[in-house]
Amino acid sequence: MTTSVVGLEGLRALAGRDLGPSEWLEMTQERVNTFADATGDRQWIHVDPERAKQGPFGGPIAHGYLTLSLVIPMFVELLDIQGVKMSVNYGMEKVRFPSPVPVGSKIRLKVGVDLVEDVPGNGVQMTMDFTVEIEGSTKPACAAQVLYRHYA
Repeated sequence: MTTSVVGLEGLRALAGRDLGPSEWLEMTQERVNTFADATGDRQWIHVDPERAKQGPFGGPIAHGYLTLSLVIPMFVELLDIQGVKMSVNYGMEKVRFPSPVPVGSKIRLKVGVDLVEDVPGNGVQMTMDFTVEIEGSTKPACAAQVLYRHYA
């Protein structure tokens, strides 16, 4: 379900709220291969399904950074922001990959808005906890503290 807000006041009102979860997104071998081609990271645990069956995870897994990159399309499902001139990804304080994402599994995003504070230039900075869940797993695939800035 999408949360819609207008302007900086709408963003400030999100402090302490949870957003999500997003819809489930399937991790396909094609997606993993495309990411490997784009980044040059063609390690066999990602792109060689036959060899990966004999590896530590019993099959191919997604790159951690692929999982992290997929928070963007899942996040835009959760929050619609109107009435700002610009929004930027300001960075991350901490990122962890507690559990691998097997090819064929599904992931989704949950977001907790920890803090919304004013920043110079007529803007706010949102500090959020992003958790990427794997369907049927108790351990998350990714946990990250993310910073976004929005300017009016």
